[in-house]
Amino acid sequence: MAGGTTGSGSGSSGRTVERAFAGGLTTFAGIMLIFGGIMAVFQGISGIAHDDLVVVTKDYTFSMNTTGWGWIDLVLGVVLVLAGTALVGGGDAVWARVVGVIASGLAMIANFVWLPHYPFWAVVLIAINAFVIWALCVGTTRRLS
Repeated sequence: MAGGTTGSGSGSSGRTVERAFAGGLTTFAGIMLIFGGIMAVFQGISGIAHDDLVVVTKDYTFSMNTTGWGWIDLVLGVVLVLAGTALVGGGDAVWARVVGVIASGLAMIANFVWLPHYPFWAVVLIAINAFVIWALCVGTTRRLS
């Protein structure tokens, strides 16, 4: 019986812990999606409402209209909040995982563009989105038979 599983408890408790850990990652990723989405909405509103609030450097590689990027951030933020809400409320919605990974990747790119304007804010949101992508890709709950 070396290497075989007998259902004596050690294998089943390991699977229970694994499922709880995966469920916890999904819930935490959903909460971070909601948080990152709310921050992106605030960032979008500031870009739309007040172009003069954003400090634009003249030697930056990307030339951009802050109002246009504000709308992109606003829409992206709403998508992030919806995906996060679906993950927290529904648990294991595959569409919410896929949308969360794609929207988090796009949010990372959008925050990279904001780096010269608000570096601390952008780096924090890039880190949050990187963690969300990791948690949504790793924290799947699979049925083990």
